[in-house]
Amino acid sequence: MRIISGLLILITACLCLKHGWDGLHMHAQSEQAKIAANMGLGKDVIVTMSILNIAVAVAILIPKTFFIASLVNAMSILLVMAFFLRAGNYKTALIEIPFLLLPLLLIYLGHPLKK
Repeated sequence: MRIISGLLILITACLCLKHGWDGLHMHAQSEQAKIAANMGLGKDVIVTMSILNIAVAVAILIPKTFFIASLVNAMSILLVMAFFLRAGNYKTALIEIPFLLLPLLLIYLGHPLKK
């Protein structure tokens, strides 16, 4: 179980870093910018969520901050799902469900380095 938990933590950290980095480097003409505009999100919200994702990616690797980082990750995914639902994009909101289950599974499995 520790190996599975460790792999899932690395996958989660990589995904959070990628989404955070992409959000910080979003250009006005990119596809991501169009999706954000359709959801009604401004640049400030995108930058804030990107910084939060990068912080979660770092915090999830540390055993003492693992639980809160997983909770924040799950809440941010739920928030994104709510924005998609508000915009009427149900298909994309449903696609986010496995990504919502990932931090919840990590909380259940626990951090592999925790004593």
